[in-house]
Amino acid sequence: MSNSQLLDRLQVDELPQIEASLNYLIPMTQKPVYYVQETPAGQPQHSGSFEARQVVIQNARSLLNLSIDREGFQLVHHHSSVQNFYDDEAVRRIYYPEAEKLLTTLTGAFKVVVFDHNVRNAQRAQRHEDNAKEPVKRVHNDFTAKSGYSRARLELAARGVENIDDLLQHRFSVVNVWRPIAAPVQESPIAVCDAQSLALTDLVPLNLVYRDRIGETYAITYNSLHRWFYFPQQQQHEVLLIKCFDSAEDERARFTAHSAFDDPTSPVDAPSRESIELRTFIFYPS
Repeated sequence: MSNSQLLDRLQVDELPQIEASLNYLIPMTQKPVYYVQETPAGQPQHSGSFEARQVVIQNARSLLNLSIDREGFQLVHHHSSVQNFYDDEAVRRIYYPEAEKLLTTLTGAFKVVVFDHNVRNAQRAQRHEDNAKEPVKRVHNDFTAKSGYSRARLELAARGVENIDDLLQHRFSVVNVWRPIAAPVQESPIAVCDAQSLALTDLVPLNLVYRDRIGETYAITYNSLHRWFYFPQQQQHEVLLIKCFDSAEDERARFTAHSAFDDPTSPVDAPSRESIELRTFIFYPS
């Protein structure tokens, strides 16, 4: 670790901070299940219970040299040409290539594939408008050590990519590209956990049941060592990169827990958070 990186680590405890509740999975013996689209008759939408834990969430804006390969997240500046992020066609035609170019430049990847996106706005979601979803207010990570590979195979095959087995011999990661799409975020901001503070025993595989497939994510159990951060008043040109999977099993970050949360400093009349997240595969040279 360089002197500048060491200084960054020592200054973390001096950053402005807030206290807020995050919802963690209560440890359980059976594998938890979440029904995404249709819940079987007589079944709850999800098994497992969550508990609110009061945690310190530090303002990360003064931190330098954040890295998706060390902390598992970093903030970058990027201006998009998309005028309306609720326009699915424009997002796929304009924003997908923009994000692929951005990630290629940042990571040195030889191939980047955007394979999915969600827009989030609680008010539009409640009105069933624009395929919007509500912010996820439980601590989770989007992929597991298993589903990182299985989703890659599924999505690459769907795009007619050849030599998938050869491609997956390279190191690759899944990165969530998260950005506000309207006013600066005041309500339901996103908190990210320093991957260095996350233990493998905190990660609980959870089945995501769709009509045509079963995916797998990690729910997260509470650990007092977790170190939480956020970027208050995040703006449209500020893109938060969150690493959700890495095929490399070394000292680099592999999984990054994250969650939307109720910010106690938000104005009572703050507008609903509006954001978009892209999920991407990043393939690195050998």
